[in-house]
Amino acid sequence: MGFFSFFSKEKKETLDKGLEKTKTSFFSKLTRAVAGKSKVDDDVLDNLEEVLVTSDVGVDTTLNIIQRIEARVARDKYVGTDELNRILRDEISSLLTENNTEDTEGYVIPEGKKPYVVMVVGVNGVGKTTTIGKLAYQFKKAGKKVVLGAADTFRAAAVEQIVIWGERVGVPVVKQQMGSDPASVAFDTLSNAVASDADIVLIDTAGRLHNKKGLMDELSKIKRVMQKVIPDAPHDVMLVLDGSTGQNAFEQAKQFTQATQVTSMAITKLDGTAKGGVVIGISDQFKIPVRYIGLGEGMEDLQPFNRREFVNSLFGNN
Repeated sequence: MGFFSFFSKEKKETLDKGLEKTKTSFFSKLTRAVAGKSKVDDDVLDNLEEVLVTSDVGVDTTLNIIQRIEARVARDKYVGTDELNRILRDEISSLLTENNTEDTEGYVIPEGKKPYVVMVVGVNGVGKTTTIGKLAYQFKKAGKKVVLGAADTFRAAAVEQIVIWGERVGVPVVKQQMGSDPASVAFDTLSNAVASDADIVLIDTAGRLHNKKGLMDELSKIKRVMQKVIPDAPHDVMLVLDGSTGQNAFEQAKQFTQATQVTSMAITKLDGTAKGGVVIGISDQFKIPVRYIGLGEGMEDLQPFNRREFVNSLFGNN
């Protein structure tokens, strides 16, 4: 059962607008990289490598892309610089396809997974709770019954924020006192969801990274306690990353994937940054589906990540 699977004209326009800063920055660098050149040679490839790295694609992914273009140039003998945009689009799209970065079209919920439980992780300030609120809105709009769990009990502001989102969207929030055991909140949330016949549960968690072992222990405990209510919960562990932080988002992804079994990602705040290339690098390096991208403040500006549409929007359709 898929949610939000139709990529509408409105979504395309939001995507184009959201990636505008990244696209403008990238192509201004690319124009300088090929200035005075008519064919793709070693100098152009060296300049292109710098363009990709400074666009936050990441070193490893950049080298992979350059190698693919080198192979293509060697095969085709002559590749004009006017073709570089199209070649980049094709090679990056192929790279993401080969790495099993599929177009997730949001959530595809298997039969019998009710309620479907999503545990949301990420450091404070990345837009974690806002992402939960927007997801709750979109699920409810799709006719689903949603329950939110305020298991980030270490910050009063986090509990208050998710309660505000619950009121705004019109979905129940299960919470306890600040400082309560997060696993206890998760247990209560799942119990509530089962009793109320909810379709989906979104659990917020604390975002502290200063002690990886502490984080790992805490997330593992939340999972164990949830499984007392729903044996295979959580069905998804979604890591939320702030795209505007560029390479710092890579580091956060590394930390969290070492601390817990992350099964999907959401990359937020892409509209206010020229660092949208980070989506390509993270998709490639971590081999974990990017399920959603955030492209603005509006409720509809959290979009399912569509690889083809993303690459086309960034590099053009021609």
